[in-house]
Formats: sequence, structure tokens, C-alpha cells
Amino acid sequence: MGASVSPRGGKKRRLNAEMNVVPYIDVMLVLLIIFMVTAPLLTQGVEVQLPETDGENMTQGEEPVTLSVNREGEFFLNVGDKRSEPLSDDEITQRAGAIVRNKPQEMFLVEGDAKVPYESVARGMALLQSAGVQKIGFVTTPAGPAPQKKR
Repeated sequence: MGASVSPRGGKKRRLNAEMNVVPYIDVMLVLLIIFMVTAPLLTQGVEVQLPETDGENMTQGEEPVTLSVNREGEFFLNVGDKRSEPLSDDEITQRAGAIVRNKPQEMFLVEGDAKVPYESVARGMALLQSAGVQKIGFVTTPAGPAPQKKR
């Protein structure tokens, strides 16, 4: 008696009962790559770091670049003590882009009038972001003492 013989004349092969996990590993790696590529794309938007109103003053060596928005929604780009004329959207993007090319980590501050619609401030931040600005902060005035509650 020897090995069992199949009807066709060859040796009979045993069935492999183990599960082949290679295709599952391939699928897992493809999903991992998809998530790694799409994750940075999901975090688009205007990145800002809002300062606390009761926070301490920020100290910097030189005067930061400030984008000011007046009550009429006009933009002014103030570099140091120099006050500029009202600028168009394209001029803001060009000037901010030139500053970012020279100093990539330059902090830009946004100061909006209290009566200006938020849409104008958001548009100004979007212009700065499209110019490549990485750090945007808000200029606020310190909050006064908290009002006393009546008993």
C-alpha cells in the first residue's frame, strides 16, 4: 500500500485548510495609503489661533504685519508704523505673498473694527491664507472687569 492515487493517475493532494491573509494585508495597506493622502486635505480652511481676551500681551522683537479692516470693509496692510492706503484683494495677496517669501514664519495680525461684518474679516483671513501666511492672530482690546451680578 502506498500513497493514494487519484482516478487520473497522479498523487492525491491534501486540501489546505489555512486562510490566505495576503489579500487582506494588501487591502489594508491600500486603505492606509488612501487615509494618509486624504487626511491632510480634510483640514482645509483658515487656520487661526484666537488669543484669550484676558491673556497676556504677546511680545515680539519687531512690529508684526497687521491687516486692518475698517467699518466700510476696506483692507489696510500696515507694516511697522507705515500706514497704507485702502488695498484691493489682489494687492493684499501680492504684498502678503512678498512678505511671506522673505519671512515664511512671519506672524500676521488681523484687527477688525467691532462694527464690521464678520464676512469682511473672514475674507481678509482667506486672502492672507491664499498668499501663504501660516500664522494669523487677532488683535483685541483687554476685557474690562466683569460686571457684578445683582442679588
